[in-house]
Amino acid sequence: MLALAAFATLQAQWTDNAAQNTFIANCSSDAGEVYTATDPVSGDTYVQWTTGSSNGWSPWLQRLDFEGVPQWGEAGIHITTPNLTSWSPGYAMAATTDGGVVSMFRTADAHHFAVRINADGTFPWGEHGLMLFDGAGGDRSEVMAGDDGGVWALGTDLDYSFLQYVSADGTLGPTITLGDGNEDYTLGLMVPGLDNSVLVVYEKEHWAYTYYYEKELWVVGYTQDGTQIAPAQQLMNPYTVGGYYHHYVVSDGANGGYAYMWHPAIGNAFNTYVFHFDEYGNSTIADLNGIAVHEADPMNYYLDAYATVDPTSHDLIIAYEVKDASTQTQDHIYMNRITATGEKVWGEGILVADYIGVDYSDVMVDAFEDGSGFAVVYMQDNLLMAKGFDMDGNPLWTTTMSSNNYGKYFCENSTGFHLGQDVVAWVNTTTGGVYGQNIAPDGTMGPVEMPEPCYAPENLEGEYVYQEEDQSFGALLRWDAPETQPLWYNLYRYVIVTKEDVVIEVPGDATSYFDASEPGQYKYQLTAVYEDCESDYALTPDGEDHVIIEVTGIEEHTTDEIVTVVRIYTMNGQSLKVTDLNELQTGLYILQGLTQDGRMVSKKMVVNQ
Repeated sequence: MLALAAFATLQAQWTDNAAQNTFIANCSSDAGEVYTATDPVSGDTYVQWTTGSSNGWSPWLQRLDFEGVPQWGEAGIHITTPNLTSWSPGYAMAATTDGGVVSMFRTADAHHFAVRINADGTFPWGEHGLMLFDGAGGDRSEVMAGDDGGVWALGTDLDYSFLQYVSADGTLGPTITLGDGNEDYTLGLMVPGLDNSVLVVYEKEHWAYTYYYEKELWVVGYTQDGTQIAPAQQLMNPYTVGGYYHHYVVSDGANGGYAYMWHPAIGNAFNTYVFHFDEYGNSTIADLNGIAVHEADPMNYYLDAYATVDPTSHDLIIAYEVKDASTQTQDHIYMNRITATGEKVWGEGILVADYIGVDYSDVMVDAFEDGSGFAVVYMQDNLLMAKGFDMDGNPLWTTTMSSNNYGKYFCENSTGFHLGQDVVAWVNTTTGGVYGQNIAPDGTMGPVEMPEPCYAPENLEGEYVYQEEDQSFGALLRWDAPETQPLWYNLYRYVIVTKEDVVIEVPGDATSYFDASEPGQYKYQLTAVYEDCESDYALTPDGEDHVIIEVTGIEEHTTDEIVTVVRIYTMNGQSLKVTDLNELQTGLYILQGLTQDGRMVSKKMVVNQ
């Protein structure tokens, strides 16, 4: 059996056969806690699961390349050195932006640890990993990738929550403690904020009566160095909720996020309530009761929700189960679209799967990368199903992802769509083994052709330029070309006062552009356009995705003599490979250089040869 599994490891790739599915790793049938994450650059997918071992209920990990071929042997990599409990206190896992993966967990002696594994299977932080939060006691763990190869780590000891940033090299940031000693600050979840900061949504709770707590939701923001950038603000009014019910969060793709939670406190019937906060933690939905996915309905429960965000409109797409309140057996799946201000675009929801006498479970939803639609994935008894929809909620396709009728312990999350495919994984609870399946935005499974990388320009800079001779002026933009030459660049010019938007097409072989413009304040952003995609905005050397240029029409240092020529540009922004003025043909140029006192200035110059 092991020889067969090893052979499968060497030969496996994403299959299009729903009766077969892709082998990921060997494991026992009692494994669980399955998490997935994909490296957005390489398309490699990491899968983590936990199962009993000599060091307790501990994590194992496997890396799949883009084609679905396992890279770490028939059983993956086992984190063996920490001592863990014989039961699961909660685990977490995140793929980093530089190709690695971080597993986080609580050890048997109630400490949080994080272990990093590089793509080649090495342990740069050591096999035991790093103890987090200065050794503070722990229960539940959460981890989220930063944008520089590091991770945000969050843990709780049920009374307090602890937050810490871990750099890619293992440097620990300061421990941030959330709590006041009066109420429990617990069950925190994170979304990325501005400039690699984090927004944490946590529950304030205190015991009400047996198995029930009074809970309310709050949000707060911090930077890596522990600076609080968003004051703690309330998202949800207090409600008495079963201790086993807790909230979920998802990034809105605009440095804020959505939180949602199901509970029975309004109308005495279970419903799912949605909240939204901006990049500063401000609630954008005035009602602290939240927006219910369906009007109060004592006859039905609306719960077990899972959500994604439309990358274009930043609306929430949320799918959820509907059960009759009397027997909780007549399952349906619905979905709704909710804006950041709380508008329910689809009214009382759209039906995804009707009641057919079977149970539905493990509902997930993921948006396509281009914002054209999304897929809802769910278990129908032991069958794995997927349905595609456009962003108006119109059905596109239905696919059976797994027709195997064995028991499945399904993953806690999906990878989301990256480079044209979404990945889910599960444990075969009948005979053992970890298996998975990919699906494309068109509903097909199996090998996916990786799209050409959509490289962005780099090191965008800009400055105001004034020409004394003819008193003309404008903005000079410069950048480094991406690895692959685009068809053209889109230079987005936004007039800050009048709010006028203009898109300027710049030739694909250019690395600069002079924009003659009227006095005013301008925001410039730059993308590269290829045959099948448009890149992200170019970043400045400081990591911003734009430059602001003040065009005054006033001479600024242009009378200072340039003693060292750095660059010469044509009037259409083309950078020339010469710095000797004697090599220039007759024409008008932009000269950039250093003055005697070392200042960098630009000025126009007429050459008559």
